[in-house]
This record gives sequence, structure tokens and C-alpha cells, in this order.
Amino acid sequence: MKKLSLITACFNSAATISDTLKSVNNQTYSNIEHIVVDGGSTDATMEIVATFGERVAQSVSEKDRGIYDAYNKGLNLSSGEIIGFINSDDYYFSNEVAEKVMTIFEDSSIDACHANLVYVDPVDSRKVQRVWKSWNFERSDMERGSIPAHPTVFVRRTVYEQFGNFNLKYKLVADYDFLLRVFYMQKINSVYIDDIWVRMRSGGATGGNLKSILSQNREIREAQKNNGINSSIIVFCLVKLFNRITQLVKSRKFKSDKWVRGER
Repeated sequence: MKKLSLITACFNSAATISDTLKSVNNQTYSNIEHIVVDGGSTDATMEIVATFGERVAQSVSEKDRGIYDAYNKGLNLSSGEIIGFINSDDYYFSNEVAEKVMTIFEDSSIDACHANLVYVDPVDSRKVQRVWKSWNFERSDMERGSIPAHPTVFVRRTVYEQFGNFNLKYKLVADYDFLLRVFYMQKINSVYIDDIWVRMRSGGATGGNLKSILSQNREIREAQKNNGINSSIIVFCLVKLFNRITQLVKSRKFKSDKWVRGER
């Protein structure tokens, strides 16, 4: 049975990390290694990890250079053949996500898989605000700015070994850069599953205020250029707007659907 490594980066996450830990604990797939990388929290984060982290194989708490530095530390600590990231304000939509993921990787030709996620209210995570519905991305989609939702992406360890970890020059979009590098530049084989795998609380470093959104988009444009994409800024902005409107429309459509509202 292949091992699945799940990496959680956190910092002062006492208010939310228990949901993350419990969602990993409750996964039906048995061979899971949970790695928690903390940035030196001053609240009760690590006490909660010690109390509720039933599947935490390793944890570290020390100052770092941000979330992507934590991701890279987690990669270095992990030993699973398959790797996924579940942040400290996110949790899995169902207890069967890991089982579904590992079934996909029984096919040795598949390098990665990805699915859908829902953005939820930071306080009441049963309230869906947006639905990020992905698809089987073509290179032309990525040239226009579309990309899979990183929290739903699971990748073989060999992909990191071949093509590198997260580039720390990017403060906000090193995950976007990584996905462009492996999906667009290296053309790895990823399978899309039309299912919701992650609930993500809205807000965070890349959402919520105009300054952070502008900074994020500047980094995205830089990452595109560095990965051989020179798309029109007008097309980029229109696609971003279209994707956001589509997410909001889908959230209205599915808010009353038990598929989206699913109880933990």
C-alpha cells in the first residue's frame, strides 16, 4: 500500500487547525503520514497539534521564510510516494478523499490529480461563498491564466525530485509557479476528478484586500513570463474576471445542494 504524505503549513492557527487535523484523522485511507510545519506560533497551535494530531508523524515549530519555505521543509521531512498539501485553515470535504486519490495513483502513468474546492465563510464553514470548479486543463487554458486549485492537487514524489520544489522568490504564488512548471512546461499527466475535495476558508495572504490581490497578480504575471507564457494583460484580466463570476454563479447554484453542504 502506497504511503500518502499530507503536509500542513501553519502559523498562529489555533482557531482553525483542529478542523484540519480531524479531517486528516478521519480519512479512511490507512497509510497516511501527516507532516506539520509551524512557523514558530505564539498561540496554542502546537498544543492543539499534540492533542488532536493522531496521524502526525513529524512536526516542527521554528521561524521560517513564509508558507512556501514551510512547504519545502515539509517535502524534505516527508517519505510518501504521493504528496498533498492541506493548510491549517482548510479541511477535506469528505472522509474518502485520500482513498479516492490513492486509487487514481494505482495507474502508474498518472503523475498528478486535481479536483474542485469550495471557499467557505471563515467563521461558519458550512456557508459556501464560492465554488472553484476545475477541468482537464489544456496548455491554452494556462496561457490565459487558468490553473488547478493547488489544495486539491496531489503529485507523485518523483515530480518534485525531477522538477524541483517551491521557488522562494515568490512570496504569494510559488504554488502557481510550481503548477505552471510541471503542468505547462513539463506536461505531466494529471487527471481531473469532478468532485469537491477541499473546503478552504476565505481570506488569507492572497485574498481579501486590494493590495494583496494586486501583489498576487503581479507575481502571477512574473511566474507566467518565467515559464514561457507571454499572454496579453487584457486577456489575463478578462479571464480572471470571468473565472470569478463563474465561481460566484456556481456557488449560488450549489448552495442548497447537499453535495456542497456536506456535513463533517
